[in-house]
Amino acid sequence: MTDSSRPQGRRMRQDDARRPEPRRGLLMGRPFGVPVYVAPTWFVIAAVITVLFAPTFESLFPDLGPWRFALSFGFAVLLYVSVLVHELAHAVTALRLGLPVRRITIQFLGGVSEIEKPETARHEFLVSAAGPVLSLVLGGLFWVIGLALDVDTLAGRMIALLAVSNLLVAAFNLLPGLPLDGGRMLRAVVWRISGRPLTGTIAASWTGRALAVVVVIAAAVWSLGADAGTRTYTLIFGALVAGFMWAGAVQSLRAERLRERLPELRVRLLTRRAIPVAADVPLSEALRRAQEEGARGLVVVDGGGDPVGLVREAAVLATPEHRRPWVAVGPLSRDLGPGMRVGADLAGEDLLVAMRAAPASEYLVVERDGGVYGVLSRTDVEHAFLAMMRS
Repeated sequence: MTDSSRPQGRRMRQDDARRPEPRRGLLMGRPFGVPVYVAPTWFVIAAVITVLFAPTFESLFPDLGPWRFALSFGFAVLLYVSVLVHELAHAVTALRLGLPVRRITIQFLGGVSEIEKPETARHEFLVSAAGPVLSLVLGGLFWVIGLALDVDTLAGRMIALLAVSNLLVAAFNLLPGLPLDGGRMLRAVVWRISGRPLTGTIAASWTGRALAVVVVIAAAVWSLGADAGTRTYTLIFGALVAGFMWAGAVQSLRAERLRERLPELRVRLLTRRAIPVAADVPLSEALRRAQEEGARGLVVVDGGGDPVGLVREAAVLATPEHRRPWVAVGPLSRDLGPGMRVGADLAGEDLLVAMRAAPASEYLVVERDGGVYGVLSRTDVEHAFLAMMRS
């Protein structure tokens, strides 16, 4: 399953640049330069597979004894290696098309490749189809190898299980509903026909929700006549898969609708008017001038009038009023570092990318000729972004 990255509605703070990226699990390596993580939830499903398949191996090979658990665990590992290969197919295809790949995470219900959203329907289809195609190839390959082996041998049984598992992974992911690969392929087809990504997402999202309902019904029917333990497991697993599909379909549609509205997030509309002040000007005097001019931003300038820093709003609010006549704006400002100058015409994803690249509480907004347009507050962008998400 692929997961195109999208702007997140998280709280953006000035110290994001110094904060290490949250751990997403155990880093297993960087094939093709893509970091691969194993989430803690994988160990849960590995334990479940180990317990569930151990009796099967014991019935097939009574002499295994305690080794049945090791063999069952080995099958769980091989199964998820196949899932990893499936995700690497997505990642390598994306890289060849020039799309950045952030990471691959192996988790409870399979794998997730975080890939930059393709800009064309063709790229979307190719990236999405790569995983199921390779799973089908692996399933066929294991099937051919299994034909040359005795199915009653340990190796023969393992190869047969891997063949069936890869074919099931391919078949499941080809279901035409988001967030599965088949849903992304359907979205690409509708996108190509309609000319709008949102139209494709709507179609694939509702198909994904319908499939989630089908999964619940199928699990209930499948469990009829089974013993209590099997029925409970089937219903719980079916509910988990259906919940995953429903939530993924809803999230995909919400993200696409947000993406269509992102161009409304424009720097010119969010910029605060600002006035220039020298670093030694008392804060109270700077605020008085700003109030007279109807400004809400303070730009620290040098002797030649060139901007050198921005007064931090948080520092102003933290300064008691009785101390403001005795505190200069210089110590309350942050020097203009790389990335803290943004163009007045910036909008949408370009704006969010620029802010992620250089986290700060305020940015100097400049015209194309270098002239100062004003000050952009990260808080204002956050509020506009969150309002856009809620609407």
